[in-house]
Amino acid sequence: MSHSGLTDIIQFMVMGVQRGAIYAMVAMGFNIIYNATGIINFAQGEFVVLGGLAMVTLTMALNLSLPVAFILTVVAVTVVGILMERLTINPVGQPTVLRLIIITIAVSILLKGAAMCIWGKGSHYMHHFTDAAPIEFLGAIILPQTLWIIGILLCVVIGLVVFFNYTMIGKCIRACAINRDAARLAGINDRKMVMLSFALSAGIGAIAGIIITPIIQMDYARGALLGLKGFGAAVLGGLGNSMGAVVAGLLLGILEAFGAGYISSHYMDAMALLILLVVLFIKPSGIFGSSEAMRLKEF
Repeated sequence: MSHSGLTDIIQFMVMGVQRGAIYAMVAMGFNIIYNATGIINFAQGEFVVLGGLAMVTLTMALNLSLPVAFILTVVAVTVVGILMERLTINPVGQPTVLRLIIITIAVSILLKGAAMCIWGKGSHYMHHFTDAAPIEFLGAIILPQTLWIIGILLCVVIGLVVFFNYTMIGKCIRACAINRDAARLAGINDRKMVMLSFALSAGIGAIAGIIITPIIQMDYARGALLGLKGFGAAVLGGLGNSMGAVVAGLLLGILEAFGAGYISSHYMDAMALLILLVVLFIKPSGIFGSSEAMRLKEF
């Protein structure tokens, strides 16, 4: 293999991991709510958009420091997730899963419209987290922001593992995911656990939006595509399997990058849909999923 060929492979790999990390975080958001409620939250992509746009406002317009703006943005979007659950999901008495999914689609449309009214239709730029020069590795260029994205993904994954395995609230959410009726009989407030799952999912979505905005720029309409690719990663990894979602998200991003590099960039966004269709035909439960994910076929 020539030196230029190796350089291209490394470059595409870096680009793929960069994109895949975002898909993985969106997919984890899908899984958290799916495990707690059995529904797919199609407003997940809008949480990413709100995180990115709010971060732009706080850092570029209000000139807040990066750590302060990061925390405020995550808190603000988390509150949006809580309000979504309290105002649209919780009031519904004994809803069907299909009805809840329709509600999340309606919320997605409302959030998209609100973002357009507040931030307009243009793309919004944000500075990279650090001003360090790009890193050259065997001819490939690695942006420092890419390292931030990978590092924050690792922190989120480790944080979720610790939260769900070593905290009482995390164990309660897991109990609701395994058997909601039994958890309720054990004294767990299942409605509160659902609200917390929406809050956690929104917070993760906000973090994904914050770290990707310096690279892709953010606009009000980007949520649908990010949500679709995140959903593709969630299905590919097996619905409800967060570790599978991470692996599938990274795999999806890498396949996209190589497809864009060796086939055509025009088909890059279609790669996720094509891969999702193939997986649904061959193994509907996903690569790392169990038969539990087959519940989707009921709708």
